[in-house]
Amino acid sequence: GVRLVESGGGSVQAGGSLTLSCEGTGYSITPYCMGWFRQVPGREREGVAALSAEGKSTYADFVKGRFTISTPVASVMSANHTLYLHMTHLTPEDSATYYCGSQSSWTGSPCNRLDAWGQGTSITVSS
Repeated sequence: GVRLVESGGGSVQAGGSLTLSCEGTGYSITPYCMGWFRQVPGREREGVAALSAEGKSTYADFVKGRFTISTPVASVMSANHTLYLHMTHLTPEDSATYYCGSQSSWTGSPCNRLDAWGQGTSITVSS
């Protein structure tokens, strides 16, 4: 089955940058979407950014202009897919555990329901 492993989390000062990586393996088809969510203890998980297989990216308002989601060109036949989240101008409010997700089942549109998740990587932004 699909397995997602995030990396790149850590501590950074406000105004700094970090790049998160997500290595996805075990795909039998190219995922329709891959994306990043984040969660703070006691709060619901919220969407950060998503990238469809067609190359369309979407961002939450609170990260527009600061975060960039990307993926290297991969073979359609590849069982592995990588996703990045380049984060700049970080603020303490960005501190959270960031989760990578992907969509392998078609639900009518890309990025409306991710069906595989990683374990998350945490970032802490200090003021």
